[in-house]
Amino acid sequence: MYTSLLDSLFADSFFSPIRTVYVVSDSQLEALKRKQREEAIDNLEASRKRLDEAYQSRIKIIDEREQELQEELKALALPGKEDEKCAVKA
Repeated sequence: MYTSLLDSLFADSFFSPIRTVYVVSDSQLEALKRKQREEAIDNLEASRKRLDEAYQSRIKIIDEREQELQEELKALALPGKEDEKCAVKA
């Protein structure tokens, strides 16, 4: 049976996938795992800090807007009461 040219190319070791294997000691593996977990904790802490800052900023904006609306409501309520008094007198 004949093999195709493509099959011949992939059979050649030059084109076949090469896997690299690293051999490390148990202590090196443990140190690597510890470093990865410390980096993960650092990332989580930084994320928590960013979220907290964004939350506090948003709360401040909401409080300011609520105060503005309360002041606008008071300003609208005062002339309305005077108009009602005028309407009652007439």
